[in-house]
Amino acid sequence: MRSATPQRVAAPLRIDRALGPFFVSATASKARVVTVLGTTQTLAWGSSYYLPAILAAPIAEDLGLSRAMVFGVFSGSLLLTALLGPAAGRAIDQRGGRDVLAISNLIFILGLLIMAFANGLPLLILSWFIIGIAMAMGLYDAAFATLAGLYGKDARNSITGITLIAGFASTVGWPLSALMEAEWGWRGACLGWVALHLFICLPLNRLLIPKAPPPPPKVAVPPLSAEETREQKRDMILLAFVLATASFSSTALGAHLPGLLQSAGTSLAAAIAAGALMGPAQVAARVVEFTIMRKMNPLFSARFAAGAHPLAVVVLMALGAPFAALFVIIHGAGNGLLTITRGTLPLALFGPIGYGQRQGFITAPARASQAFAPLLFGLLLDDFGAASLWFTALLGVAAVGALMLMRVRQ
Repeated sequence: MRSATPQRVAAPLRIDRALGPFFVSATASKARVVTVLGTTQTLAWGSSYYLPAILAAPIAEDLGLSRAMVFGVFSGSLLLTALLGPAAGRAIDQRGGRDVLAISNLIFILGLLIMAFANGLPLLILSWFIIGIAMAMGLYDAAFATLAGLYGKDARNSITGITLIAGFASTVGWPLSALMEAEWGWRGACLGWVALHLFICLPLNRLLIPKAPPPPPKVAVPPLSAEETREQKRDMILLAFVLATASFSSTALGAHLPGLLQSAGTSLAAAIAAGALMGPAQVAARVVEFTIMRKMNPLFSARFAAGAHPLAVVVLMALGAPFAALFVIIHGAGNGLLTITRGTLPLALFGPIGYGQRQGFITAPARASQAFAPLLFGLLLDDFGAASLWFTALLGVAAVGALMLMRVRQ
């Protein structure tokens, strides 16, 4: 009997030691990790996705190119990001996010350095090619996969926390790029972003993000039935469609919002004032998700978010220009929630195992739709004016329908 007692005590202790790294990483310094990733995401978005809005014109003028050509090169980099997303996610699944994010900072630095010294179209293309690689490894999907690797299914609130901070990426990135361009020229602005990646993002990502814990000991898990496997594949396709439609609408409106509101009858001043409400609406919706909706089924948040844009379109088209601000607020709130859904819904539907690679596949159509949205919606806007919104509204309704076919399983 005496020899049996230590055995009964030792067994759970061995299990605790095996699982220890996972539980320590899941509970220690979440606030620090969220703050670090929120900060580095803000600067990563500002130095890539939001860069052409400020620097495209001076780059085009200096290199003797059209603005359309500069934006075309940028669109090509977004397509490359879509193609590389699954590989980047798989690397995070295998190695953890700390090293991948740090390497992305080095690649951002290389791309921005080449851009700063570009003397023509070939080097500009090369710079955006390299930045496209960095975006695949260093934007939201990589950060979400990092959190899934650290905290498993408990990563939902941390994902929301990152989006709360990085929701101000355009608010920070656009003025900062404009300030650096005004002081140092567009080449100096690129070098300024290089310095921010080198002295802020790289050390934060490498030194303050925990190393990914080893996976917990394998336990016998019953294999999925053929029907469950089919349901998972179906849900992946449906979710990819939802995110692609949402990305198309949000990118299209982000590129054309002032002109769109003017075509609906608002003045330029009113359109700019209404458009300024987009950022606060997005952040306010994320605060609601972080507080009131944090315990709700993430499918509810996703359905609410996808339905917000069609509702906003009905408000604007039925009530007219005086309600442009309300249109922006509703659309912005839905867009803010959809950014969170992009990270939390795959986690709830499929779990944290293989999250990064799966996320890469699911979000690839969304990244591709972002590349084409400004051009395609601009053509619609030229031909149909504000009535073009009915197209994005139909996409939103289809997205809600797709989400209604999905359910979160244990």
